[in-house]
Amino acid sequence: MRDLFERIIENIGPLGKWASQAEGYFVFPKLEGPISNRMKFQGKEVITWSINDYLGLGSMAEVRKVDGEVATEYGAAYPMGARMMSGHTGFHEQLEQELASFVNKESAYLLNFGYQGMVSAIDALVSKNDIIVYDVDSHACIIDGVRLHMGKRFTFMHNDMESLEKNLGRATKMAEQTGGGILVISEGVFGMRGEQGKLKEIVALKEKFNFRLFVDDAHGFGTLGKTGAGAGEEQGIQDGIDVYFATFAKSMAGIGAFLAADKPIIDYLKYNLRSQMFAKSLPMIYVKGALKRLDMLRTMPELRSKLWENVNALQNGLKEKGFDIGATTSCVTPVYLKGSIPEAMALVKDLRENYGIFCSIVVYPVVPKGLILLRLIPTATHTLEDVSITLDAFSAIRDRLENGTYKRLSAAVTAAMGE
Repeated sequence: MRDLFERIIENIGPLGKWASQAEGYFVFPKLEGPISNRMKFQGKEVITWSINDYLGLGSMAEVRKVDGEVATEYGAAYPMGARMMSGHTGFHEQLEQELASFVNKESAYLLNFGYQGMVSAIDALVSKNDIIVYDVDSHACIIDGVRLHMGKRFTFMHNDMESLEKNLGRATKMAEQTGGGILVISEGVFGMRGEQGKLKEIVALKEKFNFRLFVDDAHGFGTLGKTGAGAGEEQGIQDGIDVYFATFAKSMAGIGAFLAADKPIIDYLKYNLRSQMFAKSLPMIYVKGALKRLDMLRTMPELRSKLWENVNALQNGLKEKGFDIGATTSCVTPVYLKGSIPEAMALVKDLRENYGIFCSIVVYPVVPKGLILLRLIPTATHTLEDVSITLDAFSAIRDRLENGTYKRLSAAVTAAMGE
């Protein structure tokens, strides 16, 4: 028998082993100043491409004014207690009604956090007799929710309808034996790749198979569709989504999330969603703040228009310069490069220190070994000048990656790690 912590101390994990070189700079960085297209990093101004404030609501004066007024009126604690017992208000109900109407669903239910809510919703929706079929590239919150499932689950290859159909066939045979049902889970927008889930094609499979569809639309809500109601609206199949999920942490620049579905399903979740039943109610500052943000999302389409002007300028510019941005069909803009983790660290340091560009870096194990993913998130607050500066910077760092500059610069780091 060994001490429980012995393994943890010996092996901090594939990302943790870089902590001494990475923490405070590449991971857990400190961006300072008002949420904006330009912020401060280690005392220097940088163009920020890592803030999910798609519509720019986070720093708008009218939004901050409402947040301040609500904080003054209610403080940060109200309402106290779990919502089911003592933390329920008319404003919570109002927000749910407005959200349901906006995404064209009968009913909605507020969640304190997106990650927590998704994990708990999956757990609540299925029993041990049910089968889950989900996209292999699903977000970590979906994967963690599926891990709680005591029944059978299958993955289908990313956005691969042939793979989905094959696994639906397997799930159907198993459900006939267990007497359960089938839940298919996909994302409206996959947060790393930027690709929309093939929701229209998934819904079409309902003609052949009996299943329910659960969609995580964190990145689609507020950015896609004629009104901003998300990927389902964009693809014309919102009615085919049985349970719709979105978070306030991106387009709404806040805290919280919600589920939307037919009223009997939401009523069931209200009484069975453990993460909400046994957690403190969403504070009023976030509830009334979300009401203000939702109103602006509905009534200010110019914010979404400006967002997409910037998205198109950035993505078209990258493609014209020969960068691989994958098959993104959303605001999420991935740039794929080839190199090691030490090369990625040298590249990103150069990008931040010498070019004033701050974007997220993604390496193994999130992406395969030898691949560097730089993820850019355009917002309505960015300018075409920001785009132009960034395109020039990316051209420069690609040249240095290809000519071996970053390999040489990273040699000392690699040696220190014994790699």
